Amino acid sequence: MTPKPLVLDMFSELQKADPKDASRESQVYFDALEQAKLADELGYGCWWTVEHHGAPRFSYSAVPEMMLGAIAQHTERIHLGHAGVLAPFNINHPIRVAERAAFIDIMSRGRMELGMARSGGTEWDAFGVEPDESRDQLREALQMIPRMWTEEKFSWNSALLKIPERNVLPKPFQQPHPRLWQTSTSPESFQMAGELGVGVLATTLFTPLDSLRSMFAGYDAAIENAQPVGQFVNSQKAVFTFMHCAETRQQAIDSRAAESALWFLNAAPEVFRVPRSVWIDAIRGDVASNDPRATRSVATEAVRGEVDLDDPVPVIRLLNRQLMGEEVDPEETFETLAAIESVVIGDVDACRKKIEGFRAIGIDRLMCLMSFGYVKQADTLRSIRLAGETLIPEFGG
Repeated sequence: MTPKPLVLDMFSELQKADPKDASRESQVYFDALEQAKLADELGYGCWWTVEHHGAPRFSYSAVPEMMLGAIAQHTERIHLGHAGVLAPFNINHPIRVAERAAFIDIMSRGRMELGMARSGGTEWDAFGVEPDESRDQLREALQMIPRMWTEEKFSWNSALLKIPERNVLPKPFQQPHPRLWQTSTSPESFQMAGELGVGVLATTLFTPLDSLRSMFAGYDAAIENAQPVGQFVNSQKAVFTFMHCAETRQQAIDSRAAESALWFLNAAPEVFRVPRSVWIDAIRGDVASNDPRATRSVATEAVRGEVDLDDPVPVIRLLNRQLMGEEVDPEETFETLAAIESVVIGDVDACRKKIEGFRAIGIDRLMCLMSFGYVKQADTLRSIRLAGETLIPEFGG
């Protein structure tokens, strides 16, 4: 029996971890463009970008539509994915989302893929989002946008938003419209994506694959009886995780990818002022249902919570040590992350085995975060090339 194909995609935060390196603040965009051009040449499936605001060091992707538009003009085949547009109406009005996505689809000759996300934390604070309405606004945005793309006379009237009859232009290049996706982190959001008939964009980072397996089961059950918001069902499952592919084990250690993955997990809670316990609990395999901690910001002093330098879980112990300013041994860090099935960092053989694990739980697309933390541009490009030349042909992407 032929194994199910698994597409390797690229994922970008437009990240600049080192605040001492002032040149990176502008160079990060040109580095990403160079990465995207190489990924296009090598046959990666999609370039996924995020939307974040006021996230110093962690993400300079405040204008993702413009970045995707720039990439569209320098590439030919790679799809352009937004993972995802922040759905609360105070941040992005659905008409503007439909217009911008359709424009990118036209300029790329039909390569746009649109994902939507709830966001949370400091971003809700900045835009005055009402947390209790955010999930319903996400649902309504996904219901509205494909209609805006396909109807000449569109209107909307709900308790959350009223839009008088309009012909929303431009219409997308793809017929009937681009694929739709939803960023999902909780059992409820996986079920909602299935009910709406849209693809699901998931995250592992350091969490066990079994946590994903159970949530995908809920998605699969829901999509069997989907009432699709668009004119077709997108049943694909995509997962975002750390990836660094090197020629040798030592080269992988020297890249600082493992150390950078620790940095990523430590930086995110502090940048978005979300309790760090949400991330730590997820690493332990405890994915809470509709956990308000994951979306509401807290005071800066409440982010860290308890930090146990002797935590029994090796990777949490390392995270805690790095957070408290202790030096972490590069080899110990690499070996600790090598034992985590969802972290794809190592030589080609090691990466191959990890990717097989993702394929075994039914993943259609692996969204590879290759530029993160302290990984240098030359090492990122080498990883993109090596994975593209060796792993993409093997996995049928």
